[in-house]
Amino acid sequence: MPDSATPVTPAAFPSVFLWGAATSAYQIEGAVREDGRTPSIWDTFSHTPGRVAGGDTGDVAVDHYHRYREDVALMAELGLTAYRFSVSWPRVQPTGRGPAVQRGLDFYRRLVDELLEHDIAPAVTLYHWDLPQELEDAGGWPERDTAHRFAEYAQIVGEALGDRVEQWITLNEPWCSAFLGYASGVHAPGRTDAAASLRAAHHLNLAHGLGTKALRAVMPARNSVAISLNSAAVRPLTQQPADLAAARRIDDLASGIFHGPILHGAYPETLLEETSSLTDWSCIEDGDLDTIHQPLDALCLNYYTPTLVSAADPSSPAPRADGHGASEHSPWPGVEDVTFHQPPGERTDMGWTVDPTGLHELIMRYTREAPGLPLYISENGAAYPDKPGADGTVHDPERVAYLHGHLSAVHRALADGADVRGYYLWSLLDNFEWAYGYEKRFGAVYVDYATLQRTPKSSALWYGRAARTGVLPDPEQL
Repeated sequence: MPDSATPVTPAAFPSVFLWGAATSAYQIEGAVREDGRTPSIWDTFSHTPGRVAGGDTGDVAVDHYHRYREDVALMAELGLTAYRFSVSWPRVQPTGRGPAVQRGLDFYRRLVDELLEHDIAPAVTLYHWDLPQELEDAGGWPERDTAHRFAEYAQIVGEALGDRVEQWITLNEPWCSAFLGYASGVHAPGRTDAAASLRAAHHLNLAHGLGTKALRAVMPARNSVAISLNSAAVRPLTQQPADLAAARRIDDLASGIFHGPILHGAYPETLLEETSSLTDWSCIEDGDLDTIHQPLDALCLNYYTPTLVSAADPSSPAPRADGHGASEHSPWPGVEDVTFHQPPGERTDMGWTVDPTGLHELIMRYTREAPGLPLYISENGAAYPDKPGADGTVHDPERVAYLHGHLSAVHRALADGADVRGYYLWSLLDNFEWAYGYEKRFGAVYVDYATLQRTPKSSALWYGRAARTGVLPDPEQL
């Protein structure tokens, strides 16, 4: 049997398969002080000297707030059938409490209407890391109240858009929110408190459960509610018991801490034991696990690169290579002694190894973890140092090859019995790449940051052809 990276010919996808692209509010919208919006933790973080490369901020980003019609028309021209975007919490509920600002909601109403007019299915992500700063000032995700505030916010957005949007995602990559935000500090709000990061993880899970209940209380029953997890494809360096144990420990913190309670109603016992020196887990109150364990309509998976680990070797310390930015603080509370290794192979501009087999592995894992639950690939893509040629065109053959390899892995998973309903390329546009500022370009569409002109790259044209035909084009024929 060929491995999952082997192209299948012809790679024809189901006719109902969604071909989408994804973005997030703070990375593309700009307009951070317009129509009642107040600061999020990322506004504060990006304006703090030394936090973001180049001192970059999302103040303007790529000005999607004013150029959304142009961007939707571009999606339609490419042939996309779905668009995943996030709602900016401080744009619609500036303090994280109380009534909505209708001007903020009106932007998303207009965006949804524009998408539907172009026959593009909208998929809403409620939280993509932009917590209102006032909620962080009150303690942020380590505080239980933040989960209840999220449920209130979910109800507001569900009431406003639920009649026209059928695909809903509560949280994007809660691992990043908890551990990059509160343990290693390389993401907003930039805190470095291991115990707080574990409380944040639980309260993010609780927010998902409460938010799911809030959405279902105000939306038509036909609507789908999901969560986007960046569960890791964790691999041991060797099959020695110590390396296998290291891989299990990282998998608990990368994946089990979220899918355990969400899919199975319990945290892994091994996780609770490994972190017992940091917290007694008293943040888990009676009824929490039942609340978190809401039936899902789908599960969304984000994948970029596999994770390779071993037990620590004190005689030969290896540098950290977990791909989550430079910090003296670990994003892995309780398991800082595990060593991360760079998997072999070609790398993207992020330094991440290109390995489509990890995506196939992840899909098949969750086909087993949650039998019968439809899956979506809600993020997958690569950063490369793209530049326009003399004629103004932008050729990115590396990204075309990346997409071909990973979509071939999705196709192989379909052939192996997985129920994958759609794929969202990350990202539609070059944009603000968090702590990397504007240094890393993930977009299928090139953005000239001086003029904000959009130019589809070769990868956008290749992907658009796949979307229109349902068949993966030969990556060598562009």
